[in-house]
Amino acid sequence: MNRSLEIICIGNELLIGKTLNTNENWLAKRATALGISVRRITTVGDEVDGIGEAVEETLRRRPRFILITGGLGPTHDDKTLEGVAEALGRKVAVNEVALEMVKGKYEDYFREGRMEKFKLTPARVKMAALPEGAEPLPNPVGTAPGVLLEVEGSYLIALPGVPSEMKAIFEGSVAPLILMEAGEMGFFEESIHVDGIMESALAPLIDEAMRENPYVYIKSHPKGEEGRSHIEIHLSTSAEDPQEAQRRLEKAAGTIHELIEDFSRRE
Repeated sequence: MNRSLEIICIGNELLIGKTLNTNENWLAKRATALGISVRRITTVGDEVDGIGEAVEETLRRRPRFILITGGLGPTHDDKTLEGVAEALGRKVAVNEVALEMVKGKYEDYFREGRMEKFKLTPARVKMAALPEGAEPLPNPVGTAPGVLLEVEGSYLIALPGVPSEMKAIFEGSVAPLILMEAGEMGFFEESIHVDGIMESALAPLIDEAMRENPYVYIKSHPKGEEGRSHIEIHLSTSAEDPQEAQRRLEKAAGTIHELIEDFSRRE
């Protein structure tokens, strides 16, 4: 079963370093925890052609899920859905369900006294203009709906760039979809901390441990300071049975401990 996912982040502010891309980190961790394998993260600017090219390229790899963040708002540089439409060869048109979602939000704001008057301006209507065949996803926090399309066996999902809105739509509409696809598959991890051994010396030991434990991914992360080596060895695996996952991790951890002990005796 295809349990892969790719993320496309949209925004010039990400490319110039003005905004730290916390969305990609949160989405990758959350999707992994739900049992989906994140294969690639791409960042592009606010240009229709660039967005379209990124979507076309990603679709060619046929991941089960494509998550896009950013560029769904009312301003001139919010061009994500235009880029998606260009990639798919579809038109963009006002979606009546999405329009009702946007309209309802601004009516709520007016009733709550957050706006002096209610008006459905062209900029606000723009947030309801979706590629043909798209389904709007409710936004519990903000105004721009999320967007869902099914394309050639992939779920293409566009989410706002505002972290609180992105997270709310993901948890309400995307996480249940991922869980349906992932089934009972879960992600399991643990860490080992090692002092006094350089990462270059650990590298062949980790390679050997992975050969002996092919279902466990092992990665070293230097955490120390100059003159003091401290390394986190992170072990992870995906499995439907938590007991099997724990057995794998324990066996791999035991292998690493044995290899390190043997290395230390020889040094």
